[in-house]
Amino acid sequence: MPTEGTNEADGRLVVSETLGGGRMWSRIVRRNERLRLTDIEGGAAVAALFFNAKDPLERYNMPDTLKAQHVARLTAGNVLFSDMGRVLFSVVRDEVGWHDTITGHLTAASSVKKFGVGSYQALRNEFFRNTRDNFLIELGKHGLGKRDLHANVNFFVKVVAQLDGALSFVPNGGAGKAIELRAEMDVLTVLSVTPHPLDPATRYAPKSVTVVVRSGAAAPGDDPCRCSCPENQRGFTLTEAYFA
Repeated sequence: MPTEGTNEADGRLVVSETLGGGRMWSRIVRRNERLRLTDIEGGAAVAALFFNAKDPLERYNMPDTLKAQHVARLTAGNVLFSDMGRVLFSVVRDEVGWHDTITGHLTAASSVKKFGVGSYQALRNEFFRNTRDNFLIELGKHGLGKRDLHANVNFFVKVVAQLDGALSFVPNGGAGKAIELRAEMDVLTVLSVTPHPLDPATRYAPKSVTVVVRSGAAAPGDDPCRCSCPENQRGFTLTEAYFA
């Protein structure tokens, strides 16, 4: 259950919640708040979608995020760009080192193919949930739907490209490791704690994570995420102009 309103030295606690494997979550993370995800057991995978909460037609843009920063993964110092060139989130801390941005998410059909049928009728609340359906349920709570699905981030997941172009899932993360993001605008954040499509495991056993949101301060002028490349500086300038 979420806990709200506690004061801590590193920022006022807005919400703290444990998401069991297979669960989903959505919330507007306000500008300058910190979103911290922690892999409790090791081996977690958290698929995520991001939108400008005030205008959801603006959302996370994977190609621009990667090409602007000359990367194929996310870690500390990187930002998540919207399709308007503004910054949605900055990665201010990362204990994992690599978060997948390119391989999408699990659908109902791929879940059945990988894990078999795990129906609600047989398993009740432990039935096999897939990322696509979880996303659609959470999007529906905010008046969004299938047309609003876009390339997602997969936190705690590492995928590397081989010389022949094949993509390989690499065990990543670890118990207690976390990533922390700073919201640069009000961001509708949608999470699904469900297996990654390239995970070779054939037993359905998604791992739990904690989700913590705290208040925070705006990025200073010498912020590492802002200063890591000229494109990021332009992104912050556009974002700040949006609020001027």
